[in-house]
Amino acid sequence: MLRTNTCGELRINNVSETVTISGWVQGVRDKGSLLWIDLRDRYGITQITIETEKAAKELIDTARTLGREYVITVTGKVAERYSKSDKIPTGDIEIYPDKITILNAALTPPFTIEDETDGGDDIRMKYRYLDLRRNPVRRNLELRHRMAIETRNYLDKLNFLEVETPVLIKSTPEGARDFVVPSRMNQGEFYALPQSPQTFKQLLMIGGFDRYYQIVKCFRDEDLRADRQPEFTQIDCEMAFVEQEDILNTFEGLVRHLFKTVKGIDIPELSRMTYADAMKFYGNDKPDIRFEMKFVELNDVVKGKGFKVFDDAGLVVGICAKGAAEYSRKQLDELTEFVKRPQVGASGLVYARYNDDGTIKSSVDKFYNEEDLKKWAGAFNAKPGDLLLILAGEENKTRKALSELRLEMGTRLGLRDKNKFSCHWVIDFPLLEWNEEMNRWHAMHHPFTSPKPEDIALIDSNPGTVRANAYDMVINGVEVGGGSIRIFNKQLQSRMFDLLGFTKEDAQAQFGFLMNAFEFGAPPHGGIAFGFDRLCSLFGGADVIRDFIAFPKNNSGRDVMIDSPSIIAQSQLEELGIGLKK
Repeated sequence: MLRTNTCGELRINNVSETVTISGWVQGVRDKGSLLWIDLRDRYGITQITIETEKAAKELIDTARTLGREYVITVTGKVAERYSKSDKIPTGDIEIYPDKITILNAALTPPFTIEDETDGGDDIRMKYRYLDLRRNPVRRNLELRHRMAIETRNYLDKLNFLEVETPVLIKSTPEGARDFVVPSRMNQGEFYALPQSPQTFKQLLMIGGFDRYYQIVKCFRDEDLRADRQPEFTQIDCEMAFVEQEDILNTFEGLVRHLFKTVKGIDIPELSRMTYADAMKFYGNDKPDIRFEMKFVELNDVVKGKGFKVFDDAGLVVGICAKGAAEYSRKQLDELTEFVKRPQVGASGLVYARYNDDGTIKSSVDKFYNEEDLKKWAGAFNAKPGDLLLILAGEENKTRKALSELRLEMGTRLGLRDKNKFSCHWVIDFPLLEWNEEMNRWHAMHHPFTSPKPEDIALIDSNPGTVRANAYDMVINGVEVGGGSIRIFNKQLQSRMFDLLGFTKEDAQAQFGFLMNAFEFGAPPHGGIAFGFDRLCSLFGGADVIRDFIAFPKNNSGRDVMIDSPSIIAQSQLEELGIGLKK
């Protein structure tokens, strides 16, 4: 071993010991009579001190050749520091070296390898191996490691088996776009990389494995954003002989276990919200309930007063921002511009201030008197000092825009504290959603999701009203996990494929293996998958999941460090039977 100790473990009780430590040079300070080297490894930093009047010339010469990120080994005696530092755990000691060995020289790095670096995202991703030496990145990956360990501990105690499923599978038309892999031995045919191990975990239940999990890589060829990567990791789970309540209780337990063991936080029992209520009161299916600000519908209160915007609207709806009545005209103009942005989509904003003196002033006083506005305040249950913000238009578009405005106000009012966690379930999703362009139904989750038993009779007569036996876990407005009770009956699965527009031939070609398996004794089963990267980023208080992935892709799906994806040789293409030419 090239070290007896790490750079983060020596303390005052190690004084007088002779030790060997190895690492990277964080920095060198040369004051003539004294020379200091800060030596860093994964575990911390230790100060090396050389008294130039006492030390050997060879030692001094070696120390003075060192540059940042040189890899060295130091052997010497631990001493108590004269000038102690409370900024690092090793701040009570230093090492007086007898020998310094340069293991490898280093170029000057393109950015400072410190907690607060001067490197931008692009340069740090290009030199990701250098970025990994920084404490914030290391701490993120240590958090990820701990999350994985605690996940395995919890599930192992409940008799779950970790089973690996194939990475080269069959492409399916439902869901996001697949990444495909050409087959050399079966030219003209392609594998797909799995978007999830869905059908395999169902087959494991049919195979009698009862409780399965896997911390597994999945792949989706989607447009990217802060919480999405082309390859990502799921905590993928399935259970047999269960109903929805069993799944919710088991995996609510997992998340509470993670919060307790990783964050030291006791999470209360998770509340439950129907999809219908989530859309009605929050405008989206993953509401952030760290703060209230529920939607209030105003059609009955505001129409018939001659204000055409409200009179012609399918929906007039608003939120009450507590304590924000003192917002300036500039701030209100900013909010108006915010809702008019294309990604929000509203045409304008109406507001009313409920002043501390009890008077109410709105941006549409021409149409509404004080008595009218008091009715507005009553509908919101507003108090003096509150600000009412109202949107109007087509129902779905208006709810979506108000959802964005609600989140923006939550941020502006400091109500979205990353150190506060609010977890809940959203249940009773629609089983199907209608696709206008394709003129057919699509599965809201996936084709294997079971309808709620009490709604099965509606499949033929009114499929749009059928609720799915499905559930999502939401933390701080982020969907971290979703799943369902599965269809395990061949006849019901066939009916589902019919609804989704599959021909009998297509269904057999795509999923015949699963349909056939149903005929050999499939148990009732269900499961869930958590976005592991998202979960880690939430626990780490970050918005970007790539901070918790060792080697992430950028927003264009590229790995700029290894320059991938890249062109492959013509000979490789021909060997695969593709034969493309530039």
